[in-house]
Amino acid sequence: MRVFLLALCLLFHGLAAADEVRLTNGEWAPYLGASLPHRGVASRIVEEAFALEGVEVRWEFYPWTRSMYLAERGERAGTAVWLRSPERERKFFISDPVVESTYYFFHRKDHPLDWQQVSDLKGVRLGGALGYDYGEAFQMAERDGQIKVKRLSGEEQGLRMVLAGRLDAFPMDKVVAFALLNDKFSSADRARMSFHPLPVRSDSLHLMLSREVPGNAKLIQRFNKGLALLRESGKVAQYLMEVQEPLSLAP
Repeated sequence: MRVFLLALCLLFHGLAAADEVRLTNGEWAPYLGASLPHRGVASRIVEEAFALEGVEVRWEFYPWTRSMYLAERGERAGTAVWLRSPERERKFFISDPVVESTYYFFHRKDHPLDWQQVSDLKGVRLGGALGYDYGEAFQMAERDGQIKVKRLSGEEQGLRMVLAGRLDAFPMDKVVAFALLNDKFSSADRARMSFHPLPVRSDSLHLMLSREVPGNAKLIQRFNKGLALLRESGKVAQYLMEVQEPLSLAP
């Protein structure tokens, strides 16, 4: 019965929504993307959780820096989805976890990577995306010069440099990497790629609502309530499985 009522709520939320929230978003398939089905699985979870509380989401897609800027200033209600940090907690009300993200080092099969701690990466030609945080140990080692990291403008460029032998390893969220390899690379390229099983970092990603917008303290509570209902119904697990199951490195 609970699942049936949930389905009815989602079906009619466009007609019944009493409130509207404007959120910024960015491109990070399959979690987020303006042209993806449901604007990405994380966007879908956020939208349907809000719908259960009678709130309709209006998405606006921008480059990530602008998405954050507009939300920080309160020019939009909030932004999805992000890692939490002490600095962000000062500026935003941060939701319960929307999705989990785990990063691994991707490398060529014919150039295996052997590491157990960051100090093992000394001398390894590493890449990284500009502005990305790969965890405290990684960031500190990079800052202190213990490891060398070539920061790039995009993750696709990083994977291509690994395939070309210009980098030894590139850290990526596993689901994002698989989606990118399936979408932008040939089956032959995918067959050459692998990843080390030790996670670089594993964290939850969250909706963030600006502290500059009146009513957001209450709104984040409503969102968390809807998110809990959506998760309890099994929909969150179902949606994540739908995007993850087809992804593979196999040719």
